Amino acid sequence: MTRPFDKVCILVLDGAGVGALPDCAAFGDPPTVNTLGNCARAVGGLNVPNLQALGLGNFTAMAGVPPTATPGGFVLKMAELSRGKDTPTGHWEMVGVETTEPFAVYNPRFPDAIIAEFTAKTGYEVLGNVVASGTAILDELGPEHLRTGKPIVYTSADSVFQIAAHESIIPVAELHRICLIARGLLDKYRVGRVIARPFIGAPGKWQRTYNRKDFAMPPPPGTLLDKLGAAGIPVVGVGKIQDIFAECGVPESIHSEGNTDGLRLTLERLASLDRGLIFTNLVDFDALYGHRRNPRGFADALVEVDAAIPALLDALGEDGLLCMTADHGNDPTYQASTDHTREYVPLLLASRRFATGRDLGQTASFAALGQTLAHNFAVPALAIGADFFPQIH
Repeated sequence: MTRPFDKVCILVLDGAGVGALPDCAAFGDPPTVNTLGNCARAVGGLNVPNLQALGLGNFTAMAGVPPTATPGGFVLKMAELSRGKDTPTGHWEMVGVETTEPFAVYNPRFPDAIIAEFTAKTGYEVLGNVVASGTAILDELGPEHLRTGKPIVYTSADSVFQIAAHESIIPVAELHRICLIARGLLDKYRVGRVIARPFIGAPGKWQRTYNRKDFAMPPPPGTLLDKLGAAGIPVVGVGKIQDIFAECGVPESIHSEGNTDGLRLTLERLASLDRGLIFTNLVDFDALYGHRRNPRGFADALVEVDAAIPALLDALGEDGLLCMTADHGNDPTYQASTDHTREYVPLLLASRRFATGRDLGQTASFAALGQTLAHNFAVPALAIGADFFPQIH
């Protein structure tokens, strides 16, 4: 019988998919997308001995990371049940929400009525209103933004209304204010996220800052996070977790500035937590390396996480469980677009308690993670997701 774990850490390697889902074509992706497999091939092999020992190579063919018949952790390959390949959809499904109606995508631009309402309610005329890469749009419109003071609005293949502004032109607090106004007017249009994209620098040397903030639609009630809160079990979000859930079920949030900072803050908070859940998003995988199609950066970020695993397991102790997963794919070698990719995601369960682990196969929903943790914390079961808790011992 599996003894419950007092402390659990979910570590989301944002965008670290492990191969195309069968329905990938419906989301505009070829069957060759494979974030970790293609990344490993592109850099000539990964050097991640801790992840390899836990069983990372069991998910897909991965240069430098061979599969193992005796993984040190429990390995579960998860398909996405929901209709989407975006950040909120993936995170929400992990904790028990199936998104049956996809968030609305506006391509190639938002309707004039939306922009007119935004201008009327915020007082700002906008630049852009196009589908664009977040870095390319700064090169194109950054100088005009500096000259006019108008914020830059753009979107992508995701359901996002992104507002970029130089911190010296529109201060961060003001940018967040107008994003909050946008969030209120965009709910009826089913836009998944409004994202504040502050930046600094000068033409040719723009730099987006970690003052980014996401304003998401709230998830429906009844998530794992809600159930933990109702039971008095602490939930701590590190990085953009609280933003993704519109603060629902995440009473404590710790702002992070990238992967290195996120890992440090997670370790610090684990040291002071006796019982509960720490939910961490490592955004650099997605924002800096996936979208920017940088396999070398993605690989180096995996090496950094690999090096942190012993310290994370020590901080969790024998009564702790580390759950490493992803929310979607973002293949850094896929050149036809710079968007997310529709993929399976890995789930690696590790603990100092385990003498050995095993491969648990494949499951139909990311919610297997949340369902397993609901069992662990003895809260009511989620509406979806297979329970693998009895098999983890």
